[in-house]
Amino acid sequence: MSIKSQNLEAELLTLGENARKAAEALRLASSEQRADAINNMAKHVRANAGAIFSANSQDMKSGAKKGLTAAMLDRLELDLERIEAMACGLESVAKLPDPIGKVEEKWSQPNGLTFAKVRTPIGVIGMIYESRPNVTADAASLSVKSANACILRGGSEATNSNLAIHAAITAALAESGLPETCVQYVNTTNRDAVGYMLAGLNGNIDLIIPRGGKSLVKRVQDDARVPVLAHLEGRNHTYVHTDADPYMARDILLNAKLRRTGICGATETLIIDAGAIQHLPMIGQALRDKNCVLKGDKQARAILPKIDLATQEDFETEYLDAILNIKVVNNIDEALAHIAEFGSGHTDAIITNNVDAAKRFLKEVDSAIVMHNTSTQFADGGEFGFGAEIGIATGRLHARGPVGAQHLTSYKYHVMGTGQTRP
Repeated sequence: MSIKSQNLEAELLTLGENARKAAEALRLASSEQRADAINNMAKHVRANAGAIFSANSQDMKSGAKKGLTAAMLDRLELDLERIEAMACGLESVAKLPDPIGKVEEKWSQPNGLTFAKVRTPIGVIGMIYESRPNVTADAASLSVKSANACILRGGSEATNSNLAIHAAITAALAESGLPETCVQYVNTTNRDAVGYMLAGLNGNIDLIIPRGGKSLVKRVQDDARVPVLAHLEGRNHTYVHTDADPYMARDILLNAKLRRTGICGATETLIIDAGAIQHLPMIGQALRDKNCVLKGDKQARAILPKIDLATQEDFETEYLDAILNIKVVNNIDEALAHIAEFGSGHTDAIITNNVDAAKRFLKEVDSAIVMHNTSTQFADGGEFGFGAEIGIATGRLHARGPVGAQHLTSYKYHVMGTGQTRP
């Protein structure tokens, strides 16, 4: 049932109250029951694949009429293969070790007291996201795995898809004996709903996670009255060092830029050493053969004269499209300086056979994910072994990089004594 505009605040507050009660039920549920619920989500997603595909087709047609970009449509699209991948992702999350109750540290004091740091749920997570309907399944499974209730608010462009996936999720929760309100969906296009969520729904939301474009994340960070775990844009770099294998560099760049251009792990700028610039024609031609538009600085254009000049604005842009900037540098110092100035702290990679250069790059680049001799498109929770991710956190507090179930936890201390009193 959709939320009526005239009762929006009251209905959102009810969602918050229901989520708090559901969070308590999840906190007390067994690991086996929560894993069973996630496996049932996969079962219901498969059973309703036709309905999900049909709903997504409606969103795709509507998105095309609205003039969504090719990158946006790619993120929105769910074919049967992607729906099956969604189900497999749910099963992967179900198989993960349960983070709840895990003892992180244990020690004793001279007075005989024993202390343990134990993982606990955060409580209620508010998720605000755009475009990608698979986030509905990822957020639901990771929240349930970590014993958190969640309130989801997806973008209007994916409403039909999100509702179809949410229906499969709630059916799975009911089948497993958990409250359907463990995962609630805010079914309204009224933007005021986001404001109520950012206000915390009378203290019932413990953490907000935005996943979307720069304007969404900025609004959440500016207006939220509860803690925010931010996922910023991916202005990612691949740096081809003087000692790089040119064929490895070519193959990695083709993947890093073009495997899927619309994901946050895509490389947006190629940095190449002047000492490796003789390889640029081969690399550039391979990219152009795949219909990638190249933009370069003056040195790059001297080698590839038919490409456009890359401006400062280009280096500050997350294209999410088949467009790649090229920056020529004289050494690793200049490469590091360029990343520090134009990077977003998401993912950056170096291609080199020089161990010392790789070690320095990994140490000095201050991004959530730093890579050596591999594609930035591995910036994905599933590839890290997390089963799925709720986003790539680019801040420095609580969690950083792909946010999996274990990162959606807090902790408490258990103190065990044998009758001690403090003098």
